[in-house]
Amino acid sequence: MVFDFRLQVFQTVARRLSFTKAAAELFITQPAVTKHIHELENQLKTKLFDRAGSKISLTPAGAILLHHAEQIFDIYRNIEFEISSLSQRNSGKLRLGASTTAAQYILPPILAAFHRKFHHIEVTLTTKNTEEIEHALQQKEIDLGVIEGFSKNPSIKYTEFLNDEIVLVANSKNPLAATGTITPAELRDIPLLLREPGSGTLEVIAHALKSVGLGLGDLQVEMQLSSSESMKLYLLHSDSMAFISVHAVLKELQSKECRIVDVDGLSIDRHFHFASLHGQQEALPELFMRFALFQRK
Repeated sequence: MVFDFRLQVFQTVARRLSFTKAAAELFITQPAVTKHIHELENQLKTKLFDRAGSKISLTPAGAILLHHAEQIFDIYRNIEFEISSLSQRNSGKLRLGASTTAAQYILPPILAAFHRKFHHIEVTLTTKNTEEIEHALQQKEIDLGVIEGFSKNPSIKYTEFLNDEIVLVANSKNPLAATGTITPAELRDIPLLLREPGSGTLEVIAHALKSVGLGLGDLQVEMQLSSSESMKLYLLHSDSMAFISVHAVLKELQSKECRIVDVDGLSIDRHFHFASLHGQQEALPELFMRFALFQRK
């Protein structure tokens, strides 16, 4: 789409809070970034950034402009998607593969909306763990994957899709959960449920635990289960705790069957990614990716 490049420069600087990083992302020089921002400030007759040495921050006017810029670019994306979809081959078969959390809690409403709009496209969804999804993609058993974790297979292209947080969850009646907060040392002694080997969730947890000086081997693992649903049902009948995606436990938190237990100093954030083979030029996977990204805005 053709749009105001100056506004895109502003949005990139505002997100990165760095002229240097914005220049690298936009493939232009840093003086060019500075020039665009100055021209925008002159046009609006106000400062958009406060500068303190090498650090910058948004002014109140800059925060207002960023809010509206995000809305403008959402409209641009909608226009681009709606028009480009007219020329797509909106029929055929799309084979999706997704890790368990994405398949159970994130994709179903998107798939329903996709079917309403593109009802001539036949979609199948295979549920496996991250490792198995990547293998299925390489074997061309699926056209597109939705995965989690830190895997970086050189033959696969990863496109960021959705933010997620993994939280420590307990049965609300669990006496250990009463305070709502525990220390990393206390975590060592709590019976835990974890996902199975090969799970992207397990990989992310192992990576995050290093920040508080722990490894998986330091934990008291009561059982490893292959789905969030089985972990939640187990929790409701035990005094163990489990690391689960917040997307997977929203209903139980709202009904107060379960509660989150914070671990001092531990934050487990991750991203879901689309996974496709490098050089893949098929229209349907690209169409679904664009649709899903727009739905999550």
